[in-house]
Amino acid sequence: MLKLRLKRCGRKKQPFYKIVVMNANSRRDGFAIEELGFYNPLNKTFKINKGRTIYRLKQGVQPTATLIDLLKKVNILTTPNIK
Repeated sequence: MLKLRLKRCGRKKQPFYKIVVMNANSRRDGFAIEELGFYNPLNKTFKINKGRTIYRLKQGVQPTATLIDLLKKVNILTTPNIK
């Protein structure tokens, strides 16, 4: 099963996350199938490739709880074509 989740990058005490499609059983920083964007919680920067994200969600990729909240902020999950 594929998941849409965050992959941690950055230094100690300065987190930076990449939004990636990964196997549900892989480690947090493991192999990513596709990178779709990034999220920086320190300055609330958030960027995502909307077209590819919608495509992956239609394929059945399940987002994590944190990503559901982020996707609602950019109106991706409120799109009528998805679920």
